[in-house]
Amino acid sequence: MKEITFQNPNISSPLLETKNKISQDKEDKGFGALLENSIDEINNLHKEAEKATVELASGNKKNIHQTMIALEKASVSFQMMMQVRNKIVAAYDEIKRMSV
Repeated sequence: MKEITFQNPNISSPLLETKNKISQDKEDKGFGALLENSIDEINNLHKEAEKATVELASGNKKNIHQTMIALEKASVSFQMMMQVRNKIVAAYDEIKRMSV
């Protein structure tokens, strides 16, 4: 993708400002922040699935397909999080066994 530059340095672009802000945000975030955001996202999926289940059970929502999709999203995201956790723990154990 070709980057657009301005001849006049006093002119700014909202797209350029957004791009710079996103780049800065990526640099500020560490591994811990990435994990925290991922866990929050998974928690939100579980809350949505629970809400959809309660609505279906109470009769407020008639669409069982959307409820099942929400439940599967929550389940798959939790399984993925557990696999990532297992890989992190395995990597930590391997680093502990290294001799200095």
